[in-house]
Amino acid sequence: MKDKIKIGLLGLGTVGAGVCKVLTENAHEISQKVGRAVEVKTVLVRDVNKKRNIVGDFVITDKIETILDDPEIDIVIELMGGIEPSRTYMLRALQSGKNVVTANKDVVAEHGKEMFEAAESADVDFMFEASVGGGIPIITPLKQCLTANKITEVIGIVNGTTNYMLTKMTKEGMDYNTVLAEAQAKGYAESDPTADVGGLDAARKAAILSSIAFNTRVTLDKVYVEGITKITPQDVEYATELGYVIKLLAIAKDSPENGVDVRVHPAFVPKAHPLAAVNDVFNAIFVKGNAIGEAMFYGRGAGALPTASAVVADVVDVSRDIVNQTFGRIRCTCFEDKKFCPVENTVSSYYVRLLVEDQPGVLGSIACAFGDQGVSLNSVIQTRRVANQAEIVVITHCVTEANLRKATHVLNELPVVTEIRNVIRVEKSQEVN
Repeated sequence: MKDKIKIGLLGLGTVGAGVCKVLTENAHEISQKVGRAVEVKTVLVRDVNKKRNIVGDFVITDKIETILDDPEIDIVIELMGGIEPSRTYMLRALQSGKNVVTANKDVVAEHGKEMFEAAESADVDFMFEASVGGGIPIITPLKQCLTANKITEVIGIVNGTTNYMLTKMTKEGMDYNTVLAEAQAKGYAESDPTADVGGLDAARKAAILSSIAFNTRVTLDKVYVEGITKITPQDVEYATELGYVIKLLAIAKDSPENGVDVRVHPAFVPKAHPLAAVNDVFNAIFVKGNAIGEAMFYGRGAGALPTASAVVADVVDVSRDIVNQTFGRIRCTCFEDKKFCPVENTVSSYYVRLLVEDQPGVLGSIACAFGDQGVSLNSVIQTRRVANQAEIVVITHCVTEANLRKATHVLNELPVVTEIRNVIRVEKSQEVN
């Protein structure tokens, strides 16, 4: 039996440096928990000549073969991000009999099946706790702690960038462009923020969580996605007046009647809901199971050390498997082939903001347009005038997406309606009375 478990690290950016820091500072505790010393032997980087202020007794290389061909390396940690070459490097590592730990949500969401099959064939571990929620433990709880449950619902705030932006818009009245520029200046948003603000980052995480929670493979193309780019200060104000806050939610539901429904979109969340109080760059994931009832996981969803915490936790698990020679205790759990619910069949309450002619009979025309398409109205608010026109906000009762779309199509054709300014779902399924 080896006296040390050695690691090949792919990528030495923010998270990679965090992993080295955690492994170094907590080396004694980790070795006691594993029963062997655990250390980084070799690190793959793009530029070997770049100066780095990282303490560690390891080799730096720009050749992947240095790691993949080294029989002493037991675990490969992939922290490069993106699909390629990360996917290829991880596959090659698994195929060569090395365990793999990753924080790469892109690869897990789109190529997870391939990774699990390669790990099973080689009888090694493939772990990805850090791919969702940064330092928040959620993958392991779903796969282990909550495995006795039939999970029916997972709702979460899983993107720190958009949560920070919406928090600033709510608390300080900032508009979208101003708060995006601030988020970029603080390093919370990338120079190209599309994946975050467009909802794609959250959609990949939703695909991963729902695949595990519902024991069926959910690919990215099965996730309905909307971002936050259309949210305005006016929408935020109306939400506040009506007793809600706006959050970008990842929503996954499983029911025998409708099938698996996975969505990412902005939503009005009741202020009494636990997720409404999750602000700034924090993430939270709300889980409902038939045995546990309801549980929420909360913490920092990104950052060097929180993400490194999840990565190193996986390393400790894999190291224990190496010591005890018990690889692959938890294989891929996507053993069911469930039907999916088309977004047209999903049911929600909706907030609809319209700009209309300020004249008698307008409210009646709008109510008829909704009613003719089977959309019942919960409330209608008229509080603002814009030039010679009026702004009206409608909150519907729960209705199918298909009927709501039919109603908005009819409204767009009405001469008295100048513009439908926004449509946002109202999340009531977890409202606390």
